[in-house]
Amino acid sequence: MKFNLIITAVAAIIPLFMGFIWYNPKVFGKAWMKECQFTPESIGKPNPMIFVYCYLLSFLLAFMLSPIVIHQFGVFSVLIDEPGILEVGSDINAYFTDFMSKYGTRFRTFPHGALHGTMVGLLIVLPVMGTNAMFEKRSFKYVLINSSYWIVSIALMGGIICKFA
Repeated sequence: MKFNLIITAVAAIIPLFMGFIWYNPKVFGKAWMKECQFTPESIGKPNPMIFVYCYLLSFLLAFMLSPIVIHQFGVFSVLIDEPGILEVGSDINAYFTDFMSKYGTRFRTFPHGALHGTMVGLLIVLPVMGTNAMFEKRSFKYVLINSSYWIVSIALMGGIICKFA
């Protein structure tokens, strides 16, 4: 099984594109600004470095999402310390190669990756954002807008990673 860093890098772009759509004033931008008590003037023009930092953070997210949406990582992680796993012709390498030839493409679809991405969004992102929002005295609407953005973004990232990485 190979890990495709290029697909991970492509998946990391999704939150940026989703952000341009999701937080557009014609979609959820006005409601989000109201919940954050922002005005267009208070936001101003963003520093371009924000997008670089956001991409780097999204890349970290995509990188860690890979073993969650690709089940075959689990097999490799169990066998990684086995002597001979990387030696062509060894018994364990032959077993691993045979196993991956039979089952290496199982559950490697966009919908399956999107399902796991959605689960990550609902079961990890939502609780973290919800907890922060309670202490920041933010509204339910604020949590709904921001968490939904991440749930959709991570679902799309998971789908792309699972299908193409």
